[in-house]
Amino acid sequence: MGFKCFRTSIAWTRIFPLGDEAQPNEEGLKFYDDMFDELLKYNIEPVITLSHFEMPLHLVQQYGGWTSRKVVDFFVRFAEVVFERYKHKVKYWMTFNEINNQRNWRAPLFGYCCSGVVYTEHENPEETMYQVLHHQFVASALAVKAARRINPEMQVGCMLAMVALYPFSCKPEDVMFAQESMRERYVFTDVQLRGYYPTYVLNEWERRRLQHQNGRG
Repeated sequence: MGFKCFRTSIAWTRIFPLGDEAQPNEEGLKFYDDMFDELLKYNIEPVITLSHFEMPLHLVQQYGGWTSRKVVDFFVRFAEVVFERYKHKVKYWMTFNEINNQRNWRAPLFGYCCSGVVYTEHENPEETMYQVLHHQFVASALAVKAARRINPEMQVGCMLAMVALYPFSCKPEDVMFAQESMRERYVFTDVQLRGYYPTYVLNEWERRRLQHQNGRG
């Protein structure tokens, strides 16, 4: 059919079934060796996502998903293992699939799918969402550093489900509302591409008194 590339994911649970093991599952690694070898045999470039709504259930139940800083280290271990294993087979990588979906914290599905988070009535879900997001930003940045160390030829990017919003009318208030709503979405790329939080986000957190830990690592 003439395909030149094929995007798929490496299931975290195939490599680390629980997520916090010290050693990877060799059978899972071999599974992807076979897949990538078959693709390359037909000159099809694999484009691989590391996390696509399939984090180990154990990490959700034991650590609270991405609310825990420990999960950052587990993810980086997973990334380092697959980068090292497939460094001569896979050049193009993405860290998280549609990381911005969890911005819709009013819909519990997105927090659970993207981050393994179940919001409770005793917390501020938006505040929790930003904490989770920060942990994923840190994990993504550390994964990029690992990829460059293991094979400088690797290219690592991000993937968003970006939906444009348009003003209902030409009225200034409608235009401003659309711009502000889009700005809430830009943070997901701005941080990953620039490496820091834009001023507009920091000001919004301060204005709304949203609290979370956002250290560098």
